[in-house]
Amino acid sequence: MIVSESKTLNKLTVLSTVKSFLIWAILLEVCFLVVGFPLVTLIIAGAAVVAVALQSVMAASAVLWVVSVVVGTNLLAVLFTAASLSLKGIHPHEVSWLGWLAQDNMSQNTPRYPACPLTCALSPVNVIS
Repeated sequence: MIVSESKTLNKLTVLSTVKSFLIWAILLEVCFLVVGFPLVTLIIAGAAVVAVALQSVMAASAVLWVVSVVVGTNLLAVLFTAASLSLKGIHPHEVSWLGWLAQDNMSQNTPRYPACPLTCALSPVNVIS
């Protein structure tokens, strides 16, 4: 019985780590593309210059090579960061600035609107249309 419980606990720990890794990977990539948009544009501009410079050396595969290096570096950085955060035991729902990922917020049925600080104190008005 104890062996069975330890195997189940081990499987839950592995599944929790995999879930944490996948959430971190998606979250980090989206944050990199959205928040780091100026950096992304600089990277793309630099990659375009390198691709044009390499076009004379390797005619057909310069663009493919440069794109694969840029995308591969991005994916490796994101996956390495997600793996290190997951293996350290830092789960996304435990991070304070990711409050919208917490399970407690999911259980509430009260809607939050962008204008809520201005209008939440007002009582709702039933409009018959």
